[in-house]
Amino acid sequence: MRGDKLELNSKIEGGDLLARLEQMLSLHYGRPRRVREIERRVSEYCSSFMLEELDVILDDGEELALLLKDLSPGSLFGRAVEVKPDFMFEPRREIETYRRILSRYWIGAPQYYGSIVEPEHARYWLLMERLSPVMLWQMGGFETWTTVAAWMAEMHAELAKVHVDAAEERAAHLMQYDREFYWRWMQRARKFVGAGDDTAERHASNAVEWLASRYEKVVERLCALPLTVIHGEFFASNVLIDPDPDHFRVCPVDWELAAVAPGHIDVAALSAGNWTPAQKEAMSLAYFDAMPQAGLMQPDRADFLVDMECCRLHQAVQWLGWSPGWKPPEEHAQDWLKEAIRYAELLSL
Repeated sequence: MRGDKLELNSKIEGGDLLARLEQMLSLHYGRPRRVREIERRVSEYCSSFMLEELDVILDDGEELALLLKDLSPGSLFGRAVEVKPDFMFEPRREIETYRRILSRYWIGAPQYYGSIVEPEHARYWLLMERLSPVMLWQMGGFETWTTVAAWMAEMHAELAKVHVDAAEERAAHLMQYDREFYWRWMQRARKFVGAGDDTAERHASNAVEWLASRYEKVVERLCALPLTVIHGEFFASNVLIDPDPDHFRVCPVDWELAAVAPGHIDVAALSAGNWTPAQKEAMSLAYFDAMPQAGLMQPDRADFLVDMECCRLHQAVQWLGWSPGWKPPEEHAQDWLKEAIRYAELLSL
């Protein structure tokens, strides 16, 4: 084995990796496969979990560029261990989303090559295609973002087929955006925001209570929206783009929070950040305009925009309730309480 530089960073031993890699690839190809040569290195795109890049040469000379994601509890990085809500952590979710859904419903996600699921050993590995396209946030033109928003309608229409099969949803360990889910975040926000004794903290606490007293209207509206399977964190850092005009490909990665929910939630995530209200609306309407051709039922335009504001309000509440004393990554950093109040006022709550 060449290029093994992970002895200080990865808990996966080289011999174990080789044996399991051959096991997964043999299942993937439907015949025994042997690895002639492998190089491995830690990916620069590691976020919450260990991610390894594998350059593999098989026994017949075929070369594979792969990613191995270790979703085992012990693979969580420092701050992720502290701040990730316990009820959100399910190592099988992303694995089963790839195995049961993304491998069958082509939407441009990385190709699934195999997985290892051994709860008795707390071992959860996901093997997938490694891509070279750039991240969406690295793309310059705003038109790319609206193109992705329109493409997302096709993704949600395709994944809505999964929602028809309730047993498949459960087997994929998908999260469920229901009344309990939405209120759980508000209760967490009430607990975490304004926990101190100074004046600013008391004002923040009062603001969250004001929101909570009006939140039922938002929850009712969100629960009435049509459901599909969503990515759950469709932020620009989780979206790769192959800009080749001959085969423009949108590739969502990191499906750790895949869920059954309104597709609007993904649209709200895509348009989160320091966009102007007009730009956020443009992305929302790109999705809206693409709905009929994608096969989604198109609602009234005004109703759709109100639904989007409700989703953005939920998104702000979720950030507020993520973890006590936690601040989101720089690309998501905003005054989320101020944002939540603003959306509540726009909705005349």
